[in-house]
Amino acid sequence: MSHEFAWDELALLWNGNNYGGVHDWLGERWNHLIQSRPDGHEDTDACFLQGLAFAALAFHFSRNRNLEGAALLADDALNVLPTFLPAYRGVQVEPVIDTLNALRPLLDGLAPDAECPLPVDLFKKLSYQQSA
Repeated sequence: MSHEFAWDELALLWNGNNYGGVHDWLGERWNHLIQSRPDGHEDTDACFLQGLAFAALAFHFSRNRNLEGAALLADDALNVLPTFLPAYRGVQVEPVIDTLNALRPLLDGLAPDAECPLPVDLFKKLSYQQSA
C-alpha cells in the first residue's frame, strides 16, 4: 500500500454521517499497515488511521445511544489526533478535534443510553486535499 489514501472514499462515508462505515474503512487499512510495515502498531500512518477510527467510533456510539463508549473513544481520539495537527497526509485534523471537543463535555452526566446531545448537523465534515 502506498502512502496515498483514497480520502474521497472516506469523506463520502464521513460526510454522510456513516461513522460505522468510516470505522470499517479505516480498520481495513489500519490492519493492512500494522501487518505489512516494519513498525507495525507504531507506524505513523497506522497511528493516524487509528486516531480517526477512535473518533469515528465515538461519533457512531454517540448517535446510537452508547454514550459511555462514545466518551471512552472520544478520550482515546483526543489523546492521539492532536499529534497530527494541523493536517496529516492531506486530511485536516482540526475539524475532527473540534467536533470531539464539542461532543465530549456534553456526554458527562448523561445516562449511558441517552440520545446524542450534539445535533448531527454540528458534526464537522471531513476536509482533505488529495495529493497531485
